[in-house]
Amino acid sequence: MAGITFAAMIALAVGGCGSTDNADDTSSPSRQTSKPAPAPPSSAQPSVSAADGRDVRACADGNCEIAVTGPVTFRFKGPAGPATLSVTEVGPNKVEYTVKTGNGRSNGGATGPGQGCVTVLRSNGGGNSCGGLDAATRPSPQPDAVVIQATTGKDGTAILHIVSD
Repeated sequence: MAGITFAAMIALAVGGCGSTDNADDTSSPSRQTSKPAPAPPSSAQPSVSAADGRDVRACADGNCEIAVTGPVTFRFKGPAGPATLSVTEVGPNKVEYTVKTGNGRSNGGATGPGQGCVTVLRSNGGGNSCGGLDAATRPSPQPDAVVIQATTGKDGTAILHIVSD
């Protein structure tokens, strides 16, 4: 008897959730309201917190911690003058960015849970390193350098740390 009851419950559940591709706009309002609510857009408030929130202006002095959920470009104080950081892609467990300075360009990108990149800018050049990173850990300042850390987030939020000495 339990098997029959279980089978009936499965049939009801499957029957109630289906839809056809030929459904038209004249379907009943109750049918339309039974659909699950859409997921919030990626521009929604990040689920992880950052000391400076989403305020890219906080990075102008070369020291900040912000959360980003999509492409953004901003200027900050680099070791050899103004620099520009362009986050070109953010998604679940993904971040890609480009840093431009007066004397060069550096690209970073990471994909996967707990992954990220660190870019170190110096007046005579810089370098990148990517791999496993903890978004809660702020990078250490280095003499005469700016350190940028971009860490992926599972909800499509990346955490950016910029640290100057």
